[in-house]
Amino acid sequence: MFKVLAAGLLAAGMMFAVDFSIGIRIGPPPAPRVVRVRPAAPGPGFFWVDGYWYVVSNRYRWHEGYWTRPPYEGAVWVAPRHDGERWFEGHWAGPRGEFGHDHRWDRDRDRDYGRHHEDRR
Repeated sequence: MFKVLAAGLLAAGMMFAVDFSIGIRIGPPPAPRVVRVRPAAPGPGFFWVDGYWYVVSNRYRWHEGYWTRPPYEGAVWVAPRHDGERWFEGHWAGPRGEFGHDHRWDRDRDRDYGRHHEDRR
């Protein structure tokens, strides 16, 4: 009886398995803009994020390149990309997991620094 119940629960669980993707279906972005001069780093520990296109209301908006400190030590910036079918947002990745950039923080000098513990989208 136990084996039948376990097999039934396993089968039911497999029926509800979900394949989750965070890509957004949209055409490829325009070519990146050419930046001729990169400003000097504001201090030690800052990382340059190249300018990139990002999606807002099913269209692309340009984000100028900027200096920022990563949200935590060991995090690296993974640039946004389009794989031919879907758009994938840029994000920070590292030993503490992935962490997205929130464009509401763009006026902040430290932008992403120390925010990895806040609302993780």
